[in-house]
This record gives sequence, structure tokens and C-alpha cells, in this order.
Amino acid sequence: MAINEQPTSFFHKLKQGLSKTTKGFSDRIDSLVNGYDILDDDFYAELEEILITADVGFEMTMELIDSLKTKVRERKTDDPYIVKTLLKELIVDALSIGEVKMNIDKAPSIILVVGVNGVGKTTTIGKLANHFNESGKKILLAAGDTFRAGAIDQLEIWGSRSNVPVIRHQEGADPAAVIFDAIHAAKARKTDILICDTAGRLHNKKNLMNELGKIFKVVDREYPEASKEILLVLDATTGQNALQQAKVFGEVAGITGIVLTKLDGTAKGGIILAIVKGMGIPVKMIGVGEQMDDLQPFNAIEFTAALLGD
Repeated sequence: MAINEQPTSFFHKLKQGLSKTTKGFSDRIDSLVNGYDILDDDFYAELEEILITADVGFEMTMELIDSLKTKVRERKTDDPYIVKTLLKELIVDALSIGEVKMNIDKAPSIILVVGVNGVGKTTTIGKLANHFNESGKKILLAAGDTFRAGAIDQLEIWGSRSNVPVIRHQEGADPAAVIFDAIHAAKARKTDILICDTAGRLHNKKNLMNELGKIFKVVDREYPEASKEILLVLDATTGQNALQQAKVFGEVAGITGIVLTKLDGTAKGGIILAIVKGMGIPVKMIGVGEQMDDLQPFNAIEFTAALLGD
């Protein structure tokens, strides 16, 4: 199945994966609506608290509340039961930003996957490779995270599972050199998609960003003809810290999309709204489980329906 397809069964998985968030978000909104006869200041104050505690973020919360009040005035109603319907519309609009489809239809393509260690970066690459491989694409992986112990071996295990070759150097080697060799191997093998792992942690932030900068220069110089995606992997369970990571990486990398992992492990899935608001970058993939097919293309309408318990 192609990565940009959306199997109908995934909505069920999505609802299951978001069950922790739904309990803390949708259930509280239902309770709020049932506890008020009219929409007044107290109602909006409680709704604001629900949104903020779901990690929607202060700015996004204020925007949603203001837009909700505007829509309520336009509808000329003060019935609390309209709130969930209007909130659903607003959340879909907020999440429908940019191009969510992966830019990999035209070969050759390169995907650079960035993010700090522990967010599920290498696992995400393995799942992407499996998806693309099953759709008939010729895939090559580059083990560019040479600084984390075991990262190269971990990527080779994923490559073996998906029958996808891996270009690697020794641990501690120059990541940019790995990407250089991988690009030339991809050209020689007429690869459709080259997926590159990158370093997730060095002894300070400056060094990490310098390494990423070197990699981007190699790609621009050696593979200008390739369609390019730069995906930032974030762990949903880290909440507002994920937003800070996004801002740091956004300073040096032209991030084209977010991959939000481990949504099944948090009760604060509203962080997706804070990230989109804070970065202005679309979420392209989400992970809601450990299985190979639990990483899927993001769909704002289905996500919102699952988030609100529909």
C-alpha cells in the first residue's frame, strides 16, 4: 500500500490510539457542555482550561476561543451543544495547513529525517522504507546517525526486515560523508527514494546543527535533481518540549513536514495543534502504535473526529 493512501481500518486504529487524549479532551468538553445552559464567560474560561491542559498551547487556545466566539455570534445562538460541532470545524481548519502529501512521486527523491534521539526517528525510517518498498518503489537507506551507539545496527535491522539495502560507515564517522556515498549509490542503482537517518545528539546543540548543515550542503550539491523532503520526528509524549525541539530544528533545517510519533502514549494529543500553530508546517505522518502499519499519512478530518470522540 502506498504511503499516501489511507486505509479505512486506520480510523479505528486512530480512535484507539487517541483514546487517552479523548478521555481527557472530548469527555471533558462533553461534561462542560452538559453542565451549562448558555454560553457565558464561565463556560469559555473552563473550555480554555481544557484546551490548555490538553497541550493545545496558549496561543492556539486563545485563537480557538476567539474564533469560536465569532462563529457563535454569526450563528446567533448561545446553546452550548453547538460548541463541539464548531470546535471540530475550527480544529480541522487549523490543522489543514500546507501540503500534507509526501513529495516522493517523482524519482529520484530524497527524504532527510531529523530529530533528537529517543523520538522514534530510526523506527520511523524503517516503517517508511517498508511502506515505500511495498508500493513498488526502489528504496535505499543511509545510516547517517553515526554518533548514537547502536543506531547503525538498528537501521540495518529495519532494512533487513523490509528487504531494503543500507549504506553505512563505521560508528563515529562523518555523517555528511555517509550521505555523500549514499547519494552516489542511489544514482548508480537508479533508486527511487533515498531515506537518510541523521545525528540526533552531539555534546552540544551547536555541533548537532553544524552536522545537519553539512549534510544539507552535500545534498544540495550532489543531488540537486532529487525531490526533497525534510521530516522532523517529534515524540507526542514530550508535550511542549516537542514544540521547542521543532523551533530549534526549524532554525537550521528547511523542515517540510512533521512526523508525530507515540500519540497512543499521551493524554495530551492537543500538542499537534500547538506545533502546527507554532511552526506553520504541516504534520505529514502520525504514529499511533508499535506495528509496522501504525505510522500513517495525516488526515486532519479523521484526526479531529477521533480526537473529539466521534
